Amino acid sequence: MEGKIVYFEKPGADNTEDVLRIVKKRAGELGIKTVVVATTVGSTALRATQVLKGMKVVAVTHSAGFKAPNTQEVTEENYKKIVKNGGVVFTATHLFSGVSAAWRRQFNTYVIGDIVANTLRILGQGMKVTVEIAVMVADAGLVRTDEDIIVVAGTGRGADYAVVLRPVNSNAFFDLRVKEILCKPHF
Repeated sequence: MEGKIVYFEKPGADNTEDVLRIVKKRAGELGIKTVVVATTVGSTALRATQVLKGMKVVAVTHSAGFKAPNTQEVTEENYKKIVKNGGVVFTATHLFSGVSAAWRRQFNTYVIGDIVANTLRILGQGMKVTVEIAVMVADAGLVRTDEDIIVVAGTGRGADYAVVLRPVNSNAFFDLRVKEILCKPHF
């Protein structure tokens, strides 16, 4: 079997339109109906709901308090537009963070979530995020664990990374399989 990976010269938001075009094409070829998209302020997920009309788009946000206590980074306007376009917005504690982040701050040490996250970052920030949010939405019951999905993430803002994978619940984390890397920055 042969496949194609698109490598972007630079990471970042300038690649978003190309990523969504690649995702739409590959989803059609594979019959994939669900795309999970990492989003911070909501603009990447909003654009995904526009480009991927007819598909299930699950937007995964930063957890509340991620940037500052009692705040949510997704704008209310983007949230409403994503939902109006048929998207689902999901906000939860990040799989590799949560108590691990508190432990790291309190005791100035790394724990298992940090180790897994940093290991995945060897393949780029996008790989870490795609794996993390796929498990999060599986745990929430928003995607099935017996169907492939496409997961989109980015380095900073926008999208520059997309993979095809079979999600798992967190209690089966090591059974997760990334089947294809569709695109990523060329670091």
